[in-house]
Amino acid sequence: MDTHQVDLPVRDPEYLGGAVVHLFAGPYVTVGSRRHEVPEGSKQLLAFVALRRRRVERRQAAGTLWPFGDDERASGNLRSALWRLRRAGVNVLVADKWSLAVSADVLVDLHLVERWATRLIDGRARPGDLAVPPWVADALDLLPGFYDDWALMERERIRQRILHALEALSETLATSGRFADAIEAAMLATSAEPLRESAQRALIKAHIAEGNVTEARRSFSAYRELMRRELGVAPSDDFSAALGIPPPRPSTAARGRIPQSRLAASIA
Repeated sequence: MDTHQVDLPVRDPEYLGGAVVHLFAGPYVTVGSRRHEVPEGSKQLLAFVALRRRRVERRQAAGTLWPFGDDERASGNLRSALWRLRRAGVNVLVADKWSLAVSADVLVDLHLVERWATRLIDGRARPGDLAVPPWVADALDLLPGFYDDWALMERERIRQRILHALEALSETLATSGRFADAIEAAMLATSAEPLRESAQRALIKAHIAEGNVTEARRSFSAYRELMRRELGVAPSDDFSAALGIPPPRPSTAARGRIPQSRLAASIA
């Protein structure tokens, strides 16, 4: 079995000794700090079952993953995928005659990340939640290379969940005076979704909280230009008004300059 050291996205000590199914940048499995590769022919099955939080009927899994051909062939493909997992020593699924599930003592990184996001969004963050996770970039791209409908829908769902969590994290960190971390969290969200208004608002608010009005204006100008270039529209008046960005002061030269309309009238 091919194994090598891996940097786990699961940091809590209570998780580090057991098996974890990784769906971000995966699927693969870790046991402790060792990474175990999943056979190619079994990746879809493992991912499909791990995404669920309940037992999955074998017929449903077989029909979804192998929709072409008859039921007997699909069931045969499912049995082959399970056999490859066992042969590779990846014993994270339990199966009976009718259903499949992730073993009760096996964790799934998606579920752990979703709990982290929920705590932040609900305002129940633990001290350990208030850090920009090193794995968040991978977490924004669930199951890369999977293009089936069931994978695409779950990818977008968790992507939105994590973006909301990063925005909440940025606001909480800014309130706590951790401005550099607050800006980093917001920038991760804006990098993932540059046109996302709530992420841009979180970034600008973090700059303002730190007292960097110039950076706030620069971020707002960049976002306004992006909106104009990509969508042909400008941010709403409410967007800028709600941020409380002080208007730029006119320069001394501008204050002393006679408006063109008045200048034309005096010449006439």
